[in-house]
Amino acid sequence: MKELDETLRYLESEEALQAIERDPYWPKWDGPWWRMVLLREMGMARLIPRACIDATMRAIDRRCLHFFPFRIEEVPRGVDPIRGIPCHCQLGTLYQLLHACGVDVDRELPWIRPWFLKYQLPDGGLNCDEAAYTKPEPHSSVVSTLPPLEAVLFCTRRDFTREERSFLDRGAEYLVQRRLFRSKRTGAAIDESWLRPAFPRFYFYDVLRGLRLAARLGIESPEAMEVAASAEPVRRDLGGTATWIFEEGEWKKGPARSFPLLDAADPGILRKERDEVLAAIARIDPRETPRSA
Repeated sequence: MKELDETLRYLESEEALQAIERDPYWPKWDGPWWRMVLLREMGMARLIPRACIDATMRAIDRRCLHFFPFRIEEVPRGVDPIRGIPCHCQLGTLYQLLHACGVDVDRELPWIRPWFLKYQLPDGGLNCDEAAYTKPEPHSSVVSTLPPLEAVLFCTRRDFTREERSFLDRGAEYLVQRRLFRSKRTGAAIDESWLRPAFPRFYFYDVLRGLRLAARLGIESPEAMEVAASAEPVRRDLGGTATWIFEEGEWKKGPARSFPLLDAADPGILRKERDEVLAAIARIDPRETPRSA
């Protein structure tokens, strides 16, 4: 597949390593980060060159804060408040990427897992908008919540600690109260685009992604199951996105760019996941797991 070959050649290049050194996350969508995440979502993480993985870990560890500041005055001098502060969904995505590549993330980047637990809000979720943490009654974001929950739930090869179990239980309750896709306050769909599974996922959310987590947690969700079962997966529209690009020796705002493998990615890859998730939820015994979304 020529599109796959193009991405692998790029990730094996000095150009890719230099791009990671400049910034491990930006630009969207054609930088090393997005190429590696797409390969993981396609089940091809084993093809990612180890040099890119190691360079990403070094850059994240060195260039990004190891805490999430709520106010601009908390950002240390010299740290870019845009590119120097990782968000929850970014770290949740990174954790899953590294785990899929065989990295012991807790050994290599020991500050990431505690981050997830530390920034869980009272309602059980997380929010990448730092302003949420300064409000008298902070509210979480489903989009911000899923990647950290996935990282802990799917990437732990030992028994969960008491704190991790509480993190997962509270996160599950947050999703249950929203039936995976509805506003707790109005009952309306939070975002109509969530009703159709879309590929690639990156940090985005859809009802099938929520169901995958629900299945592992033993949560029944009849309404979300019906939505996912009746919706054909679609290609995610990433057009019109602005990003930070590095040109003429400086970072500036510009249009996001695609790459051949992203253009060729088939959303049909989600059909197998949908069938497996729906079958797993159908096997849940309500006598053992009383939670229902």
